[in-house]
Amino acid sequence: MARVSQEHLDARRRQILDGAALCFARNGFHATSMQDVLKEVDLSAGAVYRYFSGKEELIAAIVTEVLQEVGDAFEAVGEQSPPPPPDVMVGQVMGRMLGLRPGLVEDGAAVFPRLIIQVWAETLRNDELAKVLNEGYAEVRQPWVRLVERYQAAGMMRADVPAESVARTMIAAAQGFVAQMALFGNAPVDILQDGLRGLMSLGGPAPRDPGGSQAG
Repeated sequence: MARVSQEHLDARRRQILDGAALCFARNGFHATSMQDVLKEVDLSAGAVYRYFSGKEELIAAIVTEVLQEVGDAFEAVGEQSPPPPPDVMVGQVMGRMLGLRPGLVEDGAAVFPRLIIQVWAETLRNDELAKVLNEGYAEVRQPWVRLVERYQAAGMMRADVPAESVARTMIAAAQGFVAQMALFGNAPVDILQDGLRGLMSLGGPAPRDPGGSQAG
């Protein structure tokens, strides 16, 4: 009997994960059954359970993979030398994330934003998933902090603001844009880039009076 190649096994696992992600993005984790997943991927129960013991394991695998992909996307952009401006960098990360899974498209729109919203909601009731998400967020945040420190050293960002605070705010901007896409429909990443560029154009703190006097 011919041995199944690793390439075939990897492709089958990818098929199951993508099909499950479509189901979860479409109907949420609780309204999606394993039967829904089997129907989506057009495989037998035995074929699917060979890779995943059930829905909870599928959910954990998808969340872990999404976090890894976010980290990889950021690392790829952050390794550029010199680093792209912050607005361009965030746009590149978002664009890479939205284009990672050509198969995760429904009605012409990427399902990644809807899937992310479902993941966030699920972590509010699932302690194990919340732990995975928290650990993944911590790992993803550190490269952002390092990049902000590079920006500050190059004079591209104010150095009087903690890099951690700037990094968390940049992540929040990306997360907020994902939420908008999930709730209100897909939008060009250019919108996020333009908005960040506008915010970055705000002036710095008012110069101090060397004599310490105040107008009055």
